[in-house]
Amino acid sequence: MSETLSALQARRIALAAQGFAERRPDAPGRRHLMKTIERLGVLQIDSVNVVSRTHYLPLFSRLGAYPRPLLEELAWGKRPALYEYWMHEASLAPWSTQALMRWRMEDAAEGVGIWKGVARFLRSHADFIDKVRGLIEERGPMSAGELELGAKGEGGWWGWSEDKRALECLFWTGQLTTATRRSTFERVYGLPDKVHPKAVRETPTPPRDEAQRQLIRIAARAMGVATERDLRDYFRMPVADAKARIAELAQAGELLPVKVKGWDQPAWLDPAARKPRKIVASALLSPFDNLIWFRERTERMFGVKVRLEIYTPAHKRTHGYYVLPYLQGEAITARVDLKAERKAGVLVVQSAHAEPWADAATAPGLAAELKLMAGWLGLERVRVEPKGDLAGALAAAVEERALAEA
Repeated sequence: MSETLSALQARRIALAAQGFAERRPDAPGRRHLMKTIERLGVLQIDSVNVVSRTHYLPLFSRLGAYPRPLLEELAWGKRPALYEYWMHEASLAPWSTQALMRWRMEDAAEGVGIWKGVARFLRSHADFIDKVRGLIEERGPMSAGELELGAKGEGGWWGWSEDKRALECLFWTGQLTTATRRSTFERVYGLPDKVHPKAVRETPTPPRDEAQRQLIRIAARAMGVATERDLRDYFRMPVADAKARIAELAQAGELLPVKVKGWDQPAWLDPAARKPRKIVASALLSPFDNLIWFRERTERMFGVKVRLEIYTPAHKRTHGYYVLPYLQGEAITARVDLKAERKAGVLVVQSAHAEPWADAATAPGLAAELKLMAGWLGLERVRVEPKGDLAGALAAAVEERALAEA
């Protein structure tokens, strides 16, 4: 007979699994970053930099004001501890998972599922692909802008040039990898034999089913309690594969069936998941944070609909361009549309909206997080624009904090 959890219990389990049950360290260092990344399993990458590129933000949410160059060193330094691949979208992950993604690289090469276009391009441009790979073998790591071999982009595939398409196809199939990223966030492509550590290159490729089981284990550990769709989404697993792997893990007792009150789908519990009686957290969440990136789960877990409105025309946006939900304790109580005006040294709150259950502590708690974020980003102050139902209270809380610190 399966266990039954209340919705609040499930939320606490999920928050603990994501690292929000622990006190932030006084001086976050490399060890804290790696522990958090290993807990999460994967960090999504996104180039939008209106506040901060998203892969920096989940670590800030959990650890506070850590030194940003530490993540750059872990990801793109001389001896990186992370690698890039297409996991949950474009992502960073520990080297320990690289072999677990090789089945996806094989799928891309063979055109399985969503990868049909990749295999088609590789076949139709075989000679060109050989030239691209040969040039990188000869000259070393290169960016798409440095190749200058093929035609320029003319729409389709995000307007990519032939050079970029070739490099990305080789990246998706594992024939190229990210050697580093430049300050502009431009990817520099290199050969895995030259970039990957020897231990990674020599790691045997596990069978597809075992690799997928391990990925589901990582997802289950990172979420604590999750539906089949949640588990599948974490590493964007094919539907049939995810169903089969979850069934296998359940049969082995590595996933426990549970019912969550209010959820319309069966759920699975990580047997090692913590079940805290209370979560005390205060954090701004990137829209691509692991906790909320699957919108269906976010609504089920927190009762809020989180939409990414970057591509929505300005006059049709509800909450703003780059909106960060605010986690207060065990609930998402507010959302702020943020912009870092770097030349002026100001973190601008372009709008602030409260959820119906926000309380008197919401504005002061949010003001403290905004102040912390501003300092972490190297900005001198926070400015709140008069837009949104929380703007007045938040502006007053920001002003009160500034006066107290003056």
